[in-house]
Amino acid sequence: MTKIAIVAALEREVRPLLKRWHSVEREYEGRQFKFFESGESVLVCGGIGAEAARRATEAVIALYRPGLVQSVGFAGALDSTLKLGEIFSPSRVIDARDGSSVETGIGCGVLVSADSIAGVEQKVKLAESYGAQAVDMEAAAVARGAQAQGVRFMAVKAISDESSFAMPAMDHFIGGDGQFRTLRFVIFAALRPWLWPRVIQLARNGAKASRALCAELNRYIHQAKKPGVSGTELHPISKVTN
Repeated sequence: MTKIAIVAALEREVRPLLKRWHSVEREYEGRQFKFFESGESVLVCGGIGAEAARRATEAVIALYRPGLVQSVGFAGALDSTLKLGEIFSPSRVIDARDGSSVETGIGCGVLVSADSIAGVEQKVKLAESYGAQAVDMEAAAVARGAQAQGVRFMAVKAISDESSFAMPAMDHFIGGDGQFRTLRFVIFAALRPWLWPRVIQLARNGAKASRALCAELNRYIHQAKKPGVSGTELHPISKVTN
């Protein structure tokens, strides 16, 4: 039995974790998914956004029957006290599309899942509307998929952009499959020199957030390997700063 199923958006968010993991492609409902396996843990990178996250969650639960599903990846800070590289594991995840929410039973604070990449102004509105400390795009869909199958859920997010960081316009570089069109974005940014400082900072932020996230996931997976620990008995993720 798989103890932990990890659902991420993009492989670059979790690449340091996967260096020694075995990759395998499996089909579910006519779609091909690339899974990374290590012992009793499995990870799938479903893509950006709710629909991509939903598909990946349904696939990993159906094919691996985990005891716990984790939504992992990057999040933007809505609270100015959350800094780059900090780990945020919320006790509640809210879907901004309909206001529904899922309690994780562990962690602390609120994560809201939006349907677009949040800029500074949108972050202010989300914080005011939902009392949330951080924002992502996938956790609510993963939570809903796990809840539908009666599987325990939690979210583990690394802060990749602080509340005051002005994100470049990136939504239209996300394809229908949830994949980020990196080459198109690079060409777009290359023709706009005024964007270069923010794009460079964004890349540095992502690298730091990825290292912090993977260090925490490694710690958690190591804990799960202890004899007698089941997927429903794992200790909560702690908040750490790198």
